[in-house]
Amino acid sequence: MSTPDSPRPEGTPGPGAPDGAGPPDPDAIKAQIDATRAQLGRTVDELSHRLDVPARTKESVYRARDTAVETYRESPPTVLGAALALAVMTVGLVVWRRKRSSTRRNPMSTSRRRP
Repeated sequence: MSTPDSPRPEGTPGPGAPDGAGPPDPDAIKAQIDATRAQLGRTVDELSHRLDVPARTKESVYRARDTAVETYRESPPTVLGAALALAVMTVGLVVWRRKRSSTRRNPMSTSRRRP
């Protein structure tokens, strides 16, 4: 019999009641538990992999290194030219920054000296 404050119709199983569509066989229940346990294990492994930042960083570094090595093997002159251009740009940037910072620190060393 349904009570007035109960939202479910009469004869409907409540929370925690066994599902009528579930397997009634104990072996089938054990198989379902094992499948659920395996799925939970995969989920935990995936979450732990996602949260392991150092391992993911190492993975990314190795992947980038492998890509660079593979690119070099495919066309060495292009890679060497790009590396040389990067080195020249880096040196140029360092020289430019040093020149710029030295003129800012010592404004009297420029052409406008006071007597």
